[in-house]
Amino acid sequence: MSETTADYSDLRAVYINCTLKRSPEVSNTQGLMDRSIELMRSQGVEVTSIRLIDHDVATGVYPDMRDHGWSVDAWPDEIWPLVDAADILVIGGPLWLGDNASVTRRLIERLYAMSGLFNHKGQYVYYGKVGGTLITGNEDGIKHAAMANLYSLQHIGFTIPPAADAGWIGEVGPGPSYLDEGSGGPENDFTNRNTTFMTWNLLHLARMLKDAGGIPAYGNLRKAWNDGERFGFNPEYR
Repeated sequence: MSETTADYSDLRAVYINCTLKRSPEVSNTQGLMDRSIELMRSQGVEVTSIRLIDHDVATGVYPDMRDHGWSVDAWPDEIWPLVDAADILVIGGPLWLGDNASVTRRLIERLYAMSGLFNHKGQYVYYGKVGGTLITGNEDGIKHAAMANLYSLQHIGFTIPPAADAGWIGEVGPGPSYLDEGSGGPENDFTNRNTTFMTWNLLHLARMLKDAGGIPAYGNLRKAWNDGERFGFNPEYR
């Protein structure tokens, strides 16, 4: 086995924990996210980890909900600058009723709110960024929740590497959570393997994209399309 020779120290990652628990209450999702975070930091990546629920982020699909009747919205000033500056975004969250929690959906909606912005090339703003997701809980639904998160990220412009999700669930129904003594969560080989693969694939793809200057700009420029450029697309072709 050869060790990686890449340098990841110029990469930035932001991990957003969508737990329903405010700090300092223990978050089992954070416990799993910390495994991935530790691996990224060991490679020199600058990692920021936040709990969305600790911030007064308004509900909505506009960049600044203060322009739409909300008196407070932490998204544009506190959260968005971190996402905008990051090469990697990892969404973590719990399962409730077999699906993503409400805070996770709020995050997806606020990410969507910014998807009409553009990067320095004139592409949609998330082009060149990579995304992944981590899920925890005591009921089935990891793949369903991960599917929703990863679909949403790629739809708004993120690039998704192979095996970009991981998770842990205990026995279905009431029982120990990931960080509880005797849960087996931190020792679970399947979860640890998937978390490790996800983390490295995020690093590899982020490195490749950054070295390549992002996604090529031909064929995906909104302004050029609006101005009549069709990038080789010919609807009259028979």
